[in-house]
Amino acid sequence: MGDRLKDKVCIVTGGGAGLGEAVAILFAEQGAQVVVMDINREDAVKIARKITDAGGQAVAVTGDVSNEQDIKATLDAAIAL
Repeated sequence: MGDRLKDKVCIVTGGGAGLGEAVAILFAEQGAQVVVMDINREDAVKIARKITDAGGQAVAVTGDVSNEQDIKATLDAAIAL
């Protein structure tokens, strides 16, 4: 694990698979606390768990970036980290 993003909180939309998954894991490897947001809850939880199992900090949030309430919930999760 690196420390390039230590003390930073990163929100990764679409973080449950593909490029978003890779970004979420990379940010965590660099020391960031990661909010994994995805429209698919199972995928978001899987990646957040993968990060925490590796010693990082992450939370999963289910949401759609086009939904204002989902964005607010994601920001609340980021602030809580």
